[in-house]
Amino acid sequence: MKKFLLLIAMCIIACTAATAQDLLAGNYKKALIIGAHPDDPESMAYGTALRLKQMGCEVVTVYLTRGEAGIEGKTHDEAAAIRTAECEKVTQMTGIRHIFLNQIDGSTEVNKQRYAEMKALIEQENPDLVITHWPIDSHRDHRAAALLTYDAWRFTGHKFDLFYTEVMTGLQTTNFNPTHYVDITSTRQGKLDAYLVHVSQGTDGNVKKYHDTMEAMRGLEFQCKWAEAFVKAIWPRVE
Repeated sequence: MKKFLLLIAMCIIACTAATAQDLLAGNYKKALIIGAHPDDPESMAYGTALRLKQMGCEVVTVYLTRGEAGIEGKTHDEAAAIRTAECEKVTQMTGIRHIFLNQIDGSTEVNKQRYAEMKALIEQENPDLVITHWPIDSHRDHRAAALLTYDAWRFTGHKFDLFYTEVMTGLQTTNFNPTHYVDITSTRQGKLDAYLVHVSQGTDGNVKKYHDTMEAMRGLEFQCKWAEAFVKAIWPRVE
């Protein structure tokens, strides 16, 4: 029985690898990685960010909030200051610029004003690639980031490629079936170095608990050691 199940698993992985597409084949010139909190872009797609940068693509991380509610025992202002400093350190390490929007951790909004705010930011930055949270997620701030980004994609006439990605799959991201991958074997250590800067979030423990398993699994699917996985948003053409 175990051999049979192993055979099935191997067949699934082989089929996935055969149909998997490489996100980097898009030859993008400018990318935004939009996360709800400081450490989200680093967690979900920083291996890809570093590979894009190596290829000459300008990469910018966008944080919906400053993580105000993310440190137990700290006020919103104290937590925001700590987590802002962590983001600034990552930028100093990697040269990847970051932008903060002005939403509040745990109290993010999805309304007419916030839709306009995200659309204005994306139009100003003018990317040809945007990566954000998968919308089926246990964290409402992640869902907000996904919805605001999708709306901007929709109402800018799909001018950029939109990809969703995962965080802590099974605990936060669910129902996620990748269409695209990036082999991050060469940039994984750089990703971990950037992610571990966010010490206020217990990132050291999260690597073994979540990232090792998730990125190794995606690596098996894409036939490499470590990978990040994505779902491309598709807008159907009506003739």
